[in-house]
Amino acid sequence: MEKELPKIDLPTDWLIGNDSNKDLLNMYANYPVRLKCEIFVLCMEGKIEASVNLNKIYVNPNDVITLTPGSIFQVNSVEGNLKIYFLGFSSHYIEQKNHSRAMLDVIYWTLGKPVLSLKPQGAQLMEEYLKMLLRMFESFNEHIREQITSNLFEDIHTGISILYQNKNVEKSVVSKSEQLCRDFMQLVMQHYNHTRNVSWYAEKLGITHAHLCTTVKQVTGKTCINIISSMVIMDAKSQLKSTQLSIQNISDSLNFANMSFFGKYFKRYVGMSPLEYRNNG
Repeated sequence: MEKELPKIDLPTDWLIGNDSNKDLLNMYANYPVRLKCEIFVLCMEGKIEASVNLNKIYVNPNDVITLTPGSIFQVNSVEGNLKIYFLGFSSHYIEQKNHSRAMLDVIYWTLGKPVLSLKPQGAQLMEEYLKMLLRMFESFNEHIREQITSNLFEDIHTGISILYQNKNVEKSVVSKSEQLCRDFMQLVMQHYNHTRNVSWYAEKLGITHAHLCTTVKQVTGKTCINIISSMVIMDAKSQLKSTQLSIQNISDSLNFANMSFFGKYFKRYVGMSPLEYRNNG
């Protein structure tokens, strides 16, 4: 069962490294894990075959991989002399921060497409940037690292979004299924705090409920309900941790009929009540 998957998080607000040891990735080779954190990976050498949300991905040199919170991840195989860099943000930081437009853009652009291939010069520039961040991380104390987290978070998400947008412009053909998923995700980003009804989104897109659900599942590995609920829960967690709003006000902001229904919905996906999450989550 998905809810029983081991959960992976980071011990600090942000973490960067360049451990290229195959043993690091082979830790995830025998079973899938669910990421609570968000991780970006740059591969400069070697090859990785993995699964993200039950879809196989193939990572080659000069590829960037974006693993958003909630992703189910498993490594299938590693080939060659691996050289990778990874940068991640913990669930604790993400949930205490009001999620930014930049992060929503990353979720939108990477939906079903976690791997982005860069030109060699682009990958080299990104490698230099990550090397600089690695030196900063190793040189600064914890207090200074915490102070730069917010700007780093915005910069990384904005940069990834720009890379995807430019790649999308270069790509002459986008399949109808991919375009439908992007249109659906865009609608969800705009309206998740008003409606969680999949049929409403299907009607807006001019297709049947069944067609929307089938297409989204095939392209992304996630259900429409998964995608909508992930946005709702991310917003709820953020408000619970980063604001002093009452649970009633948060429930109202997400258009739940009443606080009781909001509490049951939240507990179904998080495993604890909104109040428990605010105090102990």
